[in-house]
Amino acid sequence: MNTAASPSGLCLRTALTTLAAFTAGVLAASLTAGLTLRWTSVVAGASVLMCLAACILWSRQQERRGRLARAVSACIDGADSAPNPSFDAARLTAIIRSSREAIITIDAAQRIVLMNPMAEELFGCDAASEIGGPLSRFIPERFRLAHATHVEHFGAAGASDRRMGRRRVLYALRADGREFPIEASISQSQYGDEKLYTVMLRDITERVAAEDALTQSREDLRELSANLQHVREQEKAHIARELHDDLGQSLTALKMDLSVIAHALDSAPLDSAYVHERLHAMARVIDATVASVRRIAANQRPAMLDDLGLVAAIDWLADDFSQRYGIRVVRRLNAGQAAFSHSAATAIFRIVQEALTNVAKHAQASLVTLALHVSDGRCTLDIVDDGRGLPAAAPARDPRTDRNFGLLGIRERVRMLGGTLQTGEPGKGFNLSITFALNALQPEETQP
Repeated sequence: MNTAASPSGLCLRTALTTLAAFTAGVLAASLTAGLTLRWTSVVAGASVLMCLAACILWSRQQERRGRLARAVSACIDGADSAPNPSFDAARLTAIIRSSREAIITIDAAQRIVLMNPMAEELFGCDAASEIGGPLSRFIPERFRLAHATHVEHFGAAGASDRRMGRRRVLYALRADGREFPIEASISQSQYGDEKLYTVMLRDITERVAAEDALTQSREDLRELSANLQHVREQEKAHIARELHDDLGQSLTALKMDLSVIAHALDSAPLDSAYVHERLHAMARVIDATVASVRRIAANQRPAMLDDLGLVAAIDWLADDFSQRYGIRVVRRLNAGQAAFSHSAATAIFRIVQEALTNVAKHAQASLVTLALHVSDGRCTLDIVDDGRGLPAAAPARDPRTDRNFGLLGIRERVRMLGGTLQTGEPGKGFNLSITFALNALQPEETQP
């Protein structure tokens, strides 16, 4: 890889320089034939001097490139004193070329002097066209000044290597203009009067995406936990009101009726017709009280979920929803002979309950289609309404409000059962489609 100028190369450049100077002088003399001899000589001499200056500048650039090439060759080929330089050169070259890390070497002016194939793949470019170009080509414009200053300070500090990006994400620029996050390390070496910097890069797009998703998931869980505490307090207050309004009033009415009957029994003559009337009234109050207790208990957990199974519980929930909100529910419930575990049945019931609650609160719908189907080892649950659907500008995780904790709770229940959840397109009604592996829903004793 030694590209130092040879004696024959120097002789060739000298001859070309002399020829260029002579040609320039002749052309100058021809163009200035109408001028005096003195001015012709001046123009010819100036032309010769310009040609000589250009050739000298070219020669110096070539010599400098030769020194850089020798330095890079030393990095790859190893020292000449190695026991087997050709073997070491081949081995190190193979390592650099096969490395899964992108490797770029730059000079003190931050021009590229080496790129390995992984760097070409990472940045989407051809090394041959980038050698000699500035490294800033691969740095987003807003970071270029800071990066150049960092490399200068690193070189002035004299450190041999330093890992960059330990506390923050760095960004690079592909050939097509796309930015992507990277992890980078830099080292410097001195070869004669030339200082070289070698940068090793790694694309961490997937890792950053995973970290962002994990951070978002933790934030969602924190918000969901806080919301669940709030909902729990609201539910306690709701139960307290129901107990006071329904059971409390019923018991008060029964106590008043008992007082009236006791007073009637003590009076003479006994009005048996009146007593029987009050007893019938008490029986009606007791029936209403029993119905209230059942309704309150069913709202917490329907007994039929344990007694008759998931399908019957969902059927009851749909009937209650239609009676309460006046929204028709079309049901296609076909679970076959599938048996659901207690936790799975509860989770699916709560998913349907929360989905119907969201329809009542946000959808402005008149029809809901509820389908449960089991086949080919999978259980699918689809809840579709004809309402206003997802707002086009809302984030995918907050489909109807700024923070839809109902849908967030559904996502967490689906995730706990190892299922997948999809939502429909904006403006076409709301479509909630959930798929579970059937063996994740069945009791352990029924699994093969």
